[in-house]
Amino acid sequence: MTVSLAIIGAGSRGASYARLAAAEGTATVTAVADPNPARRRALADEFAIPEQHVFADWRELTARPRLADAVVIATPDRLHTEPAIACANLGYALLLEKPMAPTEKEARRIVDAAERNDVLLAVCHVLRYTPYSVKLKELLDAGRIGSIVSIEHLEPVGWWHQAHSYVRGQWAVESESSSMLLAKSCHDIDWLTHVVDRPVEQVSSFGGLMHFRPENKPAGASDRCVTCPVERACAYSAVRIYERFLGDPVHEKWPLGVLTDDVSPTGLRKALADGKYGACVYAGRNDVVDHQVVNLQFEGGATASFTMTAFTALDFRKTRIFGTVGSIEGDGQKITLHDFLTDTLETYDLSADGGASAADGHGGADTELIRAFIAAVSTGDRSLVTSGPHESLQSHLVVWAAEQARHDKTVVRLAG
Repeated sequence: MTVSLAIIGAGSRGASYARLAAAEGTATVTAVADPNPARRRALADEFAIPEQHVFADWRELTARPRLADAVVIATPDRLHTEPAIACANLGYALLLEKPMAPTEKEARRIVDAAERNDVLLAVCHVLRYTPYSVKLKELLDAGRIGSIVSIEHLEPVGWWHQAHSYVRGQWAVESESSSMLLAKSCHDIDWLTHVVDRPVEQVSSFGGLMHFRPENKPAGASDRCVTCPVERACAYSAVRIYERFLGDPVHEKWPLGVLTDDVSPTGLRKALADGKYGACVYAGRNDVVDHQVVNLQFEGGATASFTMTAFTALDFRKTRIFGTVGSIEGDGQKITLHDFLTDTLETYDLSADGGASAADGHGGADTELIRAFIAAVSTGDRSLVTSGPHESLQSHLVVWAAEQARHDKTVVRLAG
């Protein structure tokens, strides 16, 4: 069965999922809704979508009888709830970009709509689906390191990625999108709950915005990188960051495609001169954290510490898992298992296809998610989707508890 897809939100994520689904040969893109005329026209032309199925607003799409088997909802974070509910009411299977919604109330409304209409809801927690994660979970579930005692997990966001997305970009201001932990690291909290497979009982968290602040602006710096006299000495220079991606077909889609439709040197220079991505990172518009730690205690006593930091290369997550009879170290591509009984090491090479960024499909994770979702829609086997409504809601609840703990400087206990 070939699955038909409607795309609500034709930005970088929506377009990426559309392309991956079509590339697999198991899905066709039959409708699109996006308020940006250039984006929706580009997607419509790329997939030869009939003009009567091209919409400026998702409400126009949902005013029609169901136009596809499934819908990808890749609107901005705060605009997920209403289209998700409307599509569930029409019987669409839902592939919902993370985070589900900015608040618990809205997330529960989405889950309720999916359950009420008995439709598949998959949240885009792509980390669960990689061969690396599948193998790691297989080793843990087989008891190869005994019972999990503690975990150290690092998300290296990347210095330029932080500047692009969370200082200059769409997720820079919490009131306009969501907290950093929800926007970026709900992936990691979800992954940890998936790996441990026990409820989180208590959470604490610390972090803040340390570096990207007006008081750290270099002496003599101007408000725009293209006119800044000290730009060449700044690691966060937009000119330095973006010019290196010119001519790279992967990175011309992301991040350059976010800045401008004209990815020539002239087009980029204009975008940096006129748009927000050319602004100084010390201008003070942003307020989300640039570093955070979260400590989790699971039912049964196991603990996990999670660190998110901007001040790294953009790379795969790094994890160390300590068990009663062994330990595991993983870097997103290789897993090394230490067996205490034999005092031997086993290494599993699960090298990803491409790098860790969105430009590379998160190292193949996006492809694996699409494969699982399309297969679940095609066969009706919802067990193929591990990031369903309840799993995703539970990990979101942990994120919101961590943010409460950070703001209130306390330990938050989650309801059993």
